[in-house]
This record gives sequence, C-alpha cells and structure tokens, in this order.
Amino acid sequence: MGKLHERIDGRLRDFIEAQHMFFVATAPSGDGGHVNLSPKGMAGTFAVLDEHRVAYLDFHGSGAETLAHLRQNGRITIMFCAFEGPPNIVRLHGRGTFTPVGDPGMDSALAHFANPPDVHGLRSVITVDVDRISDSCGYSVPFMSYEGDRDLLVRWAERKDDAALADYRRAKNTTSIDGLPAFDQVVETPISVPIP
Repeated sequence: MGKLHERIDGRLRDFIEAQHMFFVATAPSGDGGHVNLSPKGMAGTFAVLDEHRVAYLDFHGSGAETLAHLRQNGRITIMFCAFEGPPNIVRLHGRGTFTPVGDPGMDSALAHFANPPDVHGLRSVITVDVDRISDSCGYSVPFMSYEGDRDLLVRWAERKDDAALADYRRAKNTTSIDGLPAFDQVVETPISVPIP
C-alpha cells in the first residue's frame, strides 16, 4: 500500500515524468473559502527540478484560484495517477510560489523546461518546494488511454496579442472566487525565451 519517500528520484521520478496529466489542489487559510482542484496537462509543461523541487507552466484560465491561494498561504498538493500500467498514485505536498509573465525571473524559470509548448499564452511558472512525497495503491483508478494533447488553449492564446492577454488577466484573474488577490501584475511585455 502507501509509503513515504525521502526524495523524487529513480522510479518515482520516472513515473512522474511519464504522466500525461496531473492535478493541483490548493485552499485558502481558515475554515471558510473554497478548496480548488485543477487538472493540468500538455507535454512539456511539468519539470522535476531536483529531488525536492518541481515546477509547471501555468497558462491563462478562467480563474486564478491557485495563484490566490499561493499568495495567501503557499500550500499546494500535486497528484499524479497511473491510468495505464501498474496502479499508482503519487502526491507531492509542499509550498508553492509563482513567477508571473513579465517578471524579470521568467527567463530563468522557463529554462527548466526542455520542450515546452508555445508559451505565448503563459500566465506564470509555478515552483513547488516539496516537503512530503507519498504514494498509494491507486487500485480503483480506471484504465484510460492517452490519445494526445488538446491544442485548444494554445490556439485560443494565438488569437490574442499581449495587450489582449493583459486585458483578460485584468478581467478574469485579479481575484479568486472568494475575493482573495490573485494575479495583480498586468504586464504587456512578451516572453523572450525562444522555444527549443
């Protein structure tokens, strides 16, 4: 059944890097507010930085719950499930931060991703310092086959210039559903990192 791991390495790292999707969970502090759970995917958007740090590319979305919760308390859990092969669930618990588009640290944050998709629609890079690594059986997770990544988010962003993306962040990403501040940096500078 489940066990704790000291670090992300070996077969555990191989498992994480082989998954086509993952889930991100955050929550506001206190006993009020809404817990958030988001599915994430697209090849090249997740990176294991070292044995206790991971990062993922955060593209524009209709809300900004994860960013708001990270600003408030930093708590985050990332979960991977085996939908093919032997059953397995891996959870990475930790503290997250984000580097928003236009931030001077964005170029170095993006350097961790070997083959990212088109980053024009990128909102931030989320980095997690992992303090608890666990796995569990996953016996009830169904088999599902991977048919490919959807390109709808990339195509949506391609139809918008940098000013339109900044307007979108202003309209949809400044606060969480609970009114917490989320993305307040409306930067219109394009990302300068070339895609390998």
